[in-house]
Amino acid sequence: MTRLPRDERRAQLLTAALEIFSTSGYHTAAMDDIAERAGVTKPVLYQHFPSKLDLYLAVLDLHIDSLVYEVQKAIASKKENVDRVHATTEAYFRFIDSESEAFRLLFESDALAEPQVQERLNRMTYECARAVSAVIAVDTGLPEESAMMLGVGLIGTAQVTARYWLNRDGRLPLEKAAEFVAQLQWRGISSFPIEPGALG
Repeated sequence: MTRLPRDERRAQLLTAALEIFSTSGYHTAAMDDIAERAGVTKPVLYQHFPSKLDLYLAVLDLHIDSLVYEVQKAIASKKENVDRVHATTEAYFRFIDSESEAFRLLFESDALAEPQVQERLNRMTYECARAVSAVIAVDTGLPEESAMMLGVGLIGTAQVTARYWLNRDGRLPLEKAAEFVAQLQWRGISSFPIEPGALG
């Protein structure tokens, strides 16, 4: 077994874990299988992750951080709000297209009942919605909680429709699917006026 730097070994283990968790599910997956897929001994695996749950949560954190980053990057890449909506929605669809295993792990896992898993999914929604709501609050004058509600609505729409698209095996081309959803979102959010104190 080749000795790798700690960060490289950790990345290797997380990749192997994603593959096993995606195919076997959390409860059925065995640390032995993950170690074998990664080409390491089980003691090496346990040096990095003390338990299967710790390993699973690390996989979630990695991909949640990736999705949040893509959403934040999409928002920052545009100046016009209509373009921000389109870019953010497309970022969701592109994430699930390139990381479908991770996306299914986030939303269709048999570990969703675990409190620590739910906590991370809530964090993902919150951080994505917070990035969106910051723009909404500035442009509409809505109070923070009202803007956050709209942000959660937009992110929720992207999540649910992206999951549907993934489960339909991309029967609608990605660009077309993202465009439909973005139009739906924009027609809703653009109805909120840019007025200080609106709907306070």
